[in-house]
Amino acid sequence: MNAPLSFFVAGTDTEIGKTLVSAAFLHAFAQQGLRAAAMKPIAAGAFLRDGVWHNEDADQLDAAANVPLPPEIRTPFLLKEPIAPHIAAARENVSLDIARIVDAHKLAVAQADIVVVEGVGGFRVPLTDVHDTADLAFALNLPVVLVVGMRLGCISHALLTAEAIAARGLRLAGWVANRIDPDMLFPGENIEAIGLRLDRQYNAPLIGTIPFLAPPDAAQAAAHIDSTLLLQTLRAVDAGH
Repeated sequence: MNAPLSFFVAGTDTEIGKTLVSAAFLHAFAQQGLRAAAMKPIAAGAFLRDGVWHNEDADQLDAAANVPLPPEIRTPFLLKEPIAPHIAAARENVSLDIARIVDAHKLAVAQADIVVVEGVGGFRVPLTDVHDTADLAFALNLPVVLVVGMRLGCISHALLTAEAIAARGLRLAGWVANRIDPDMLFPGENIEAIGLRLDRQYNAPLIGTIPFLAPPDAAQAAAHIDSTLLLQTLRAVDAGH
């Protein structure tokens, strides 16, 4: 039996589809017969429902996963305000302790075949005065899947984020092009430009191109990603190749 796998989903920015892509992977893994769980370790923006605090992104991940995790493991830090997490945490007098997230991740991996860990915002979003989400990915020691929101400026954002991932000594396992702007000019040429460079510099394949979906639908998006290719890459990384 294969050892449990896990990866970190980073984005070129906020609101570019990390949750959609993470949930799409969960659907795809479940279709392949895997026990798939999800973590959104830090979520900013919560609402009360039936006396329980919820986060929209975390709820979407729960809906897509076939291994439910307790809220305190799935999201160790649920912040009330939909603002930068270090600001929200300071306003709530909460310390975003990376070690607590690492411990929660160990518990999650013990319950599933694969755990998708969705980051918060872009790859370098501050968590404290000294740490950011890149430090979180490093502490978890996970390969990274990069979600690129396809819009004007995305080539530079993608390459800068890939450079930041590599600078932390982390493996970029692949990337997903997410068509967030239906009016973007020459999307195919942009995807080709990013793919050429990420493959050449980081051996990071394009795992999928998700068309503009209104409204976003993770089950529909799952048909546009190659989860088998990602699993092969993750297993090679896990084996030390």
